[in-house]
Amino acid sequence: MTPRSRKVLLTLHIICSVGWFGAVAAFLALSVVGMSSLNPDLVRGVYLSMDLISRFVVIPLSLAALTTGLTQALASPWGLLRYYWIALKFGLALFAAFALIVHQLAVVSVMAQRVTSSPATALFGPDLASLKFELVRAPALALVVLLSIATLAVFKPWGLTPFGQRTSQQSRTQPQGQPTRPMPSGVKLILSILGVLVAVVIGMHLAGHGFHHGH
Repeated sequence: MTPRSRKVLLTLHIICSVGWFGAVAAFLALSVVGMSSLNPDLVRGVYLSMDLISRFVVIPLSLAALTTGLTQALASPWGLLRYYWIALKFGLALFAAFALIVHQLAVVSVMAQRVTSSPATALFGPDLASLKFELVRAPALALVVLLSIATLAVFKPWGLTPFGQRTSQQSRTQPQGQPTRPMPSGVKLILSILGVLVAVVIGMHLAGHGFHHGH
């Protein structure tokens, strides 16, 4: 990849990442209004808007940021697993994007359907209280994850992984065509933890987590 192509890809990645953060912040602001407002028309409008924002802004931007970030890592000397901060940054972004899709299917779309079909008095009852709380909690946690990703991108902590160290040594002392070393245990541990978190999120949503009682 040429330097110009890398700059174009980096620009796209930054735009998508900033847009992702801004869309989640707007989503959080709407969720706070939806939980605190006593105006039934406003509450309906808020949650229907959140459903649209999630479907057509947040999720597409998250997938675009993930794709451009992965392409940039693989097409540049930085690599994907050579540095701790890149491996963790990508793992967090992958987890966040995947959790957003699960959250959309299990919570956001359900809330949009409920506010459309429920009478005005039911919008402020206990049946929707858990959904409202989840729609505040989830984007707040998402912002923490996105801020962590941005911090990793700026400070670039921890240096080379064991895999990165071996790759650097091989490029200096060994000829081309050597067999690829297995993924280092540190990276496996990070990915395993993220896999457990994904499984927990999916399990909570599929189990209902109190969201689907009462129609």
